Amino acid sequence: MPEITLITGGARSGKSAFALELARKRYSQRAFIATAVPLDQEMKERILRHQKERGDAFHTMEEPLRLAEAISSCAGQSEVALVDCLTVWLGNLHHHSLENGLSIENHVEPFLALLENPPCDLILVTNEVGWGIVPENRHGRVFRDRAGLLNRQVAQKARRVYLLCCGIPLMLKGESSHG
Repeated sequence: MPEITLITGGARSGKSAFALELARKRYSQRAFIATAVPLDQEMKERILRHQKERGDAFHTMEEPLRLAEAISSCAGQSEVALVDCLTVWLGNLHHHSLENGLSIENHVEPFLALLENPPCDLILVTNEVGWGIVPENRHGRVFRDRAGLLNRQVAQKARRVYLLCCGIPLMLKGESSHG
């Protein structure tokens, strides 16, 4: 049965680097599913930095919305799919729901269903967004609450859950697979 590892933490806590390290150590056939969209110069630079960190060690797919389909496409192709990141994906869904009425649940539900029997091992990166100040507007609060719920739902299905704090991985669930 494929295994799910969830890696969470705050901004710039080392989540992505730790996820890449896990994937490199344990797998030879690796897929990377990038959810970010280069909307501005800062995001373009961030994406380029992440691409440089990965090098050519991963088959990269860019999929900002259809995450379940992207993961499904890894069947028979990869031992692991590393998704970076669930929070950015959820933000994309929220943006598109506000812009054109896209149903967030029509994307989240198939993703959660896929976690019941994934096509390969998964390493999922997400952000812990509920530890800061309460967002001042309704959309921010809805997003924060939805991200917290998604993280909880994924953590329940994951075999291992790590919290990255100051670059240090803290095991919250399961047995350590890094060494």
